[in-house]
Amino acid sequence: MTIDRRRLLAGSIAGAATLALNGAPAWAQSFPTVEEVLFDPQIPALGNPKGDVTIAEFFDYQCPYCKKGHADLKKVLEKDGNVRLVMKDWPIFGEVSFHAANMVLAAQETDQYEKAMDALMATPGRLQKKQIDELLAQAGIDLAALQKGYRKIRVRIDGILNRNMDQANAFGFGGTPSFIVGTRIFHGVMDEKALTQAIADARAG
Repeated sequence: MTIDRRRLLAGSIAGAATLALNGAPAWAQSFPTVEEVLFDPQIPALGNPKGDVTIAEFFDYQCPYCKKGHADLKKVLEKDGNVRLVMKDWPIFGEVSFHAANMVLAAQETDQYEKAMDALMATPGRLQKKQIDELLAQAGIDLAALQKGYRKIRVRIDGILNRNMDQANAFGFGGTPSFIVGTRIFHGVMDEKALTQAIADARAG
């Protein structure tokens, strides 16, 4: 069963159990809505912003599985052409992860969000704070402008990260990566085949 934007998301590794907003039990009211998760206006939409299916990935820039799977994710977006992607920063590996998330989200101010994200996702293993800055600079991003942008929208970024954390906890995600494809929830790594099937299932309803 699928849900619309007035309903609540809930689910398991097998897919999505759904709860109607009207008449749902009291404990379910804490679940975020589809609109809140997939259409947060402060998070850039990648791929096709008008795509008929949205993928949301909860990720961390220090998660090796997130980085390994990022190429497959981008390949699926390119091949399909009608998928909208929302990257939900969930910095669970500490201070360095927060720095990475802050800097990439701040890159929105100079229209370099995707460039900044790709620069960090292309690096294997754990990161150091200085290394993050160096990688962004190597990608052609002005660090002074980036810091200025961060100071300008710091409160907005804090709000994004807090919302993402609350949503990940509400869904019971055990770590990164975790995905929502359409209105179905998936825990763990998804390769190209799994993503393609999840998109087809979302379109089939």
